[in-house]
Amino acid sequence: TQSTGTNVARLEVGPQTFTRKDHEVVVFGPDAMIMIPPRHYAIISNPVIKSEGIVQTEKSGQIRLKHGDEEIRFQQDPFPLYPGEKLYGKVSPLQVVAPNTALRLRVIRNFILDDETRNAGDEYLFEGPGTYIPRVEVQVVEIVKAIIVKPNQALRLRAKKFFTDKRGLNRKAGEEWLVLESGGYLPDVNEEVVQTIEAYILTDKKALHLESTNTFTDVFGKTRKAGEQWLVTHDDAETHIPDVYEKVIGEVKITTLSS
Repeated sequence: TQSTGTNVARLEVGPQTFTRKDHEVVVFGPDAMIMIPPRHYAIISNPVIKSEGIVQTEKSGQIRLKHGDEEIRFQQDPFPLYPGEKLYGKVSPLQVVAPNTALRLRVIRNFILDDETRNAGDEYLFEGPGTYIPRVEVQVVEIVKAIIVKPNQALRLRAKKFFTDKRGLNRKAGEEWLVLESGGYLPDVNEEVVQTIEAYILTDKKALHLESTNTFTDVFGKTRKAGEQWLVTHDDAETHIPDVYEKVIGEVKITTLSS
């Protein structure tokens, strides 16, 4: 109801028999309260301001609102909307994130999560399996599915900016590396997938001719200088996946000399 004298709206909650006074008008209702069942949530626009659970009002009696803001509410007893509050959309189920799947999230306002400050513009992943609990400070950008790395395959990645990867290694912007472990791999928001690399099969009659594009230590523990060339044979390994610093010159046929 709203007083025609003060133009202040108030909320009457049932069950009760309500009698309107002469200087009052019914602005809205009666209407059913909002019910949020288990594993559901609702977004409330222009939520009321509360202190220790008590709704705050102006001196005039007008309800104080967070105008232009939103609040996410979860399972609770049925509740009414105060004057000015609105239900944004509808009551929705919480999103379940499956295994080998993640939600790519973007921060739209600063907040602290697990003692870590998240700044507006930051992006991160919520990896499944699990139930995602939404926040007003974060928006869901997209659903990301894991890339399956099969045996004798590798994933070539490139860092979009400086960050620390899942192994705890610091990666510089533009740096490239390989993921050799078989199974599902969820690329980080700071990782760009360059390509999937297939292993070369080596036999007693076929070797791999390689050239180093940079000084590095290869998979066999040998230091290779930039420009150095060498062969990987069947005696070294049955298969070989070229490193990011290894350029494949070609496959070489091995000729066996008999005495």
